[in-house]
Amino acid sequence: MSGDDDAPAWGPARRVLAAEVAEQVLLHGRSRIAVGTELGLSRFQVARLLDAARERGLVRVAIDPGGDVDAARSAAVRAAYGLRRALVARDDDTHPDGGGVPALAAALLAETVGTGDVLGLAWSRTVNDVVGLLPRLARCTVVQLCGAYSLPWRRDGSATAVFRAAALCGGDAYPVYAPLLLPDADTARAVRAQPGVADALARCAALDTAVVGIGAWRAGHSTVHDVLTAPERRRLAEGGAVGEVVGLLVDRTGRVLDSGPAHQLVAAGEADLRAAGDVIALVRDPERADATRAVLRSGLVHTLVCDAATADALRVAGDGRHPPTATTS
Repeated sequence: MSGDDDAPAWGPARRVLAAEVAEQVLLHGRSRIAVGTELGLSRFQVARLLDAARERGLVRVAIDPGGDVDAARSAAVRAAYGLRRALVARDDDTHPDGGGVPALAAALLAETVGTGDVLGLAWSRTVNDVVGLLPRLARCTVVQLCGAYSLPWRRDGSATAVFRAAALCGGDAYPVYAPLLLPDADTARAVRAQPGVADALARCAALDTAVVGIGAWRAGHSTVHDVLTAPERRRLAEGGAVGEVVGLLVDRTGRVLDSGPAHQLVAAGEADLRAAGDVIALVRDPERADATRAVLRSGLVHTLVCDAATADALRVAGDGRHPPTATTS
């Protein structure tokens, strides 16, 4: 075989040659020089055959990151909000066994949490689901990011998730046995100073990974909203509250509000989240898109894991993330 790359004909012999070159270089990872030597071709002829193979459809590139993640939506959301990463799960309706966002987030934690890391878990139904689906977890310290949800009919809490994760990885657990929101700032300070609570919150200053939910400022969508009085809810709404993360309230511009519950929380603070290596926010409700957009603008979140409907809602009205805004006093 002559290997004359300048021949105009594109017949079966040339197609087979181009296919063999493409297979050896692209599929088996061999060098162009080695393949050329074996077939009696120069490396320039090998390069031209590769180009011709692509142009004429002998080589087709298929990119498939897996059936659990929507690559196009993930890339679009990441770019729109300047995130480190965004992972958009395939439709949750196809995962009646608890897949979708929780399964994707569980796989992410198994991939990214390292031995000796400090992993913080906030309270949310989705965070609890994530822990229940963890396939594995490197040995790490697991800390509760906030106190317990304060409504009497709630029986699940972040302490349960903390103990489950710690048991899975064999690491130490630091639960917070206190309410999330206390009646006043003085009481909150006193509770935060208690030995067990103080130990947990001290580790929040050295978070490698924090997993949080995003709440919207309306009934049934926030860990803080429903435990306040109606006048307090209205006052905070009039002050701009739209979204919530670990009890911190955020307005539409991404500003973290330094008022009301901010001083009554038993939780990791804004500074803790900003210093964390990776804050992973979980959302699987398009009704929380406005709240999610506000939290993403705050700069508190590095990674978003959400469902397709939420991703689409974010992209429809998303205008990118605003620069992080410092807490006002």
